[in-house]
Amino acid sequence: MTENIDKKYMHMCLQLAQQAFGNTYPNPMVGCVIVYNSVVIGQGYHHKAGEPHAEVLAIESVQDKSLLSQSTLYVNLEPCAHYGKTPPCSLAVIQNNIPRVVIGCVDTFSKVAGKGIQMMQNAGIQVEVGILEQESRELNKRFFTYHEQKRPYIILKWAQTQDGFIDIAPEYKMHKKGLWITDDICKTLVHKWRTQEQAILIGTNTADVDNPQLTARLVQGNQPLRIVIDRQNRLPDNLYVKDGSVSTIIYTEELRNTHKYNVEYVNIDFSFNLWQQIYNDLYEREIQSVIIEGGAQILEDCIQNNLWDEMRVFIGPISFKKGVLAPNIESLQPQNTEIVGNSVLHVFFNQKI
Repeated sequence: MTENIDKKYMHMCLQLAQQAFGNTYPNPMVGCVIVYNSVVIGQGYHHKAGEPHAEVLAIESVQDKSLLSQSTLYVNLEPCAHYGKTPPCSLAVIQNNIPRVVIGCVDTFSKVAGKGIQMMQNAGIQVEVGILEQESRELNKRFFTYHEQKRPYIILKWAQTQDGFIDIAPEYKMHKKGLWITDDICKTLVHKWRTQEQAILIGTNTADVDNPQLTARLVQGNQPLRIVIDRQNRLPDNLYVKDGSVSTIIYTEELRNTHKYNVEYVNIDFSFNLWQQIYNDLYEREIQSVIIEGGAQILEDCIQNNLWDEMRVFIGPISFKKGVLAPNIESLQPQNTEIVGNSVLHVFFNQKI
């Protein structure tokens, strides 16, 4: 009975935390609920890095603070135990004499990693961990991938035709520029995705031929860091990705005296483990998630090297009959399938977090 009650309030924590999706980087999404005698008396969620954490907001929202000494605090992630931009949440719990704390999952970030739990237990607080643990880890899969695997969470995304092409044949490109496989509803969803992730990556040919802006123009939200792989540094300066409107990184082995506002050139060795170098650099920049939008060669390379966590594949209503083949994923089964606009969206997950 108690477990079911705990799950009920942990679901509330997860729903609260979800409201900040895309806005808390490099921090995780955290929601907190405080319950006294089966009544929610306080709640809060972390809105943005540098701002108060969920536990503090929940405690502050309680009108009668005397009830805290008889209440249970629910939170989907272990309260922090270190001083950062804000004081430790574990200390706030202790100072307010909260006797019982229920946690969704342990925070594996090295500065926390059980220290918050230990601090509260040492203060005599009853701490229970693992209520909706998988759901709690899933919510913050970008955060956990970043800290546990030392790389960003990698999302591959593309649209393909009914007959399996990702783009038209190069010889027809100039005559059919701007040809879309999906519709505006799908495009709006893609722009929403961009606001939720920290970076978006494409290759040289996609940047040169399609000249994409790689911004979230159709919805309100954060603009992702633009990343372009340009080995020979041959892309012209008049492309959107070099317009300085959004922070952009270009990975290349041909550094030149090219200085442009908001565009950073990073030298890497293309003969040695390209992806590891890129992901190491992004890790140092605290980039927790990347959408890779192509082209076909880059997507195929990520799949073959098993360097992906999630794939989002649109199947549009049209056929090309000839063109650039989409990556071959016939051996994989999607975990989720839904209709979006005029297309079918398949979502694949490589492994559970």
